[in-house]
Amino acid sequence: MEVVTQPMVLSESFTGRVEAAETVELRARVSGYIQEVAFVEGDLVEQGELLFLIDPRPYQARVSAAQADLAQARSQLAQASSEAERARVLLGRQAISQEVHDQRQSALNNNRAMVAAAEAALQTAELDLAYTRITAPISGRIGRAMVTRGNLANADQSLLTTLVSIDPVHVYFDADEQAAFASRALLSNEVSNHLAIELGGDPQRQYTGTLDFIDNRLNPSTGTLQFRAVLANPDGRIRPGEFARVEMPVARLEQALLIDRKAVLTNQDRRYVYVVNEHNLAEQRQVTTGREVAERTVIIDGLQAGDRVIVNGVQKVFFPGMEVSPKSVATAPVANIRASNEPPAIAAREE
Repeated sequence: MEVVTQPMVLSESFTGRVEAAETVELRARVSGYIQEVAFVEGDLVEQGELLFLIDPRPYQARVSAAQADLAQARSQLAQASSEAERARVLLGRQAISQEVHDQRQSALNNNRAMVAAAEAALQTAELDLAYTRITAPISGRIGRAMVTRGNLANADQSLLTTLVSIDPVHVYFDADEQAAFASRALLSNEVSNHLAIELGGDPQRQYTGTLDFIDNRLNPSTGTLQFRAVLANPDGRIRPGEFARVEMPVARLEQALLIDRKAVLTNQDRRYVYVVNEHNLAEQRQVTTGREVAERTVIIDGLQAGDRVIVNGVQKVFFPGMEVSPKSVATAPVANIRASNEPPAIAAREE
């Protein structure tokens, strides 16, 4: 097989986990007994949909009492306003003292404050009444009901259920320091940001995600940098917590030398190949190998484009300089998940 060259982006595989873009732990904001659980566990719910109903009757009674207090405060305000106006007129006629006028004006101001306090109390009562209806803050998949009908839910304590968004989902993965900085050089200079993602170790579940976040610091405990990819999930088949394998570019080769990996032989710690010269003699050539791409191996040093490398029948070459009868094998360009002929257009936004 003839050694071929082609531009290529090499990638490494990293393990990660799928997480929901939004996760909500629903807790009661007022205390009371659960009157209704209005959803099917594990089902999809829409934002604003009723999930739980806490017995509203005590809170409705508080609203009624607050409304009555407000009506009383407004009635007292009207009387104080009338008396303050009469005091102003009488003071102008010098029919009452300044002290009496000031007392009625002060009473008017006090009643205005009482009305404001009554209005605030009514708003609080109405808000508590609204909190008895627990609705979905986001659209997504609902979990199990942790508190069922007839049980007491305590304000800001009782966990009622969990809710996760389903579209899109995030895939978080950590890259070692060397690969992280090698990839950042590519990611910061290109346009596209697509990553190949395999879920659950199943080759049939291949997806394309979009890199949208790189952490702003390395983890000092592990020496890794965290990345995040966004993955579309319109049908909801991808679940948070799934294992993911992410292919991320780490190097760009403008002219990568590729040979079939079967051609690479090992002698202790050295690697070599057999090259057929113009006289059809087999020459042993030491090589420095790089990454493997599909069934090919990247050659860093030791070969040149156009060299003919023995791929099949290497076991029949008994010594260097042996004459052989070469038969050419067709060479096809490499283009797959780990390496591509297309320009590596990948960029990331740092946060």
